[in-house]
Amino acid sequence: MPSGAHDRLPLASWPIAFWGVLGFAAIVFRAVWSLTPIAVEPIRAGGLGLGHWALWIGWVVFMVYSEGYKGFQLKVSPRVAARALYAARHPRPVIVLLAPLFCMGLVHATRKRLIVSWCVLTGIVGLVLLVRQLDQPWRGIVDAGVVAGLAWGLITMLWWFARALAGHPMPVPTDVPGDLPNEASAAGNRVSNEVSGEPTTP
Repeated sequence: MPSGAHDRLPLASWPIAFWGVLGFAAIVFRAVWSLTPIAVEPIRAGGLGLGHWALWIGWVVFMVYSEGYKGFQLKVSPRVAARALYAARHPRPVIVLLAPLFCMGLVHATRKRLIVSWCVLTGIVGLVLLVRQLDQPWRGIVDAGVVAGLAWGLITMLWWFARALAGHPMPVPTDVPGDLPNEASAAGNRVSNEVSGEPTTP
């Protein structure tokens, strides 16, 4: 059953959930921390012309919407929270040890989730290597959008996790083999509609 307000995670199980979410959050935070100096370098150097600024603003807005909102807020972040609670409720040694990777959908997930998660990770690594080849101010512009999107995602991850600990159902399935994705999705439809601004159906 999906977690509701009447089915909160016992306090004794919180450390496992925190380990999963904060482990993943630490990876995202490290990326934001390391990319921020590169992102602001062309601004500090005064190397941005009018065209650069237009591109900078447009790219940041696009990344906040596509990566931060559409990617993290509506999909990744609630799934991370849902899987963290699953790990805490089903504390198998391997899942507990690899809780951050489990929350990322890189281990013990449905075939589709494993393929998507590993492809996304591989794509990100490839893009990082390509972006490193860019000169300023282009690298700073690209990294500014990435930082903005990841920062938004980090905030929503912690927000969804707080909601999950409070007993609210998540709007996405856990994508754990043998779990009940259809029931979990149905229970979370109202939450998803509220977040995305869509009308709620009874």
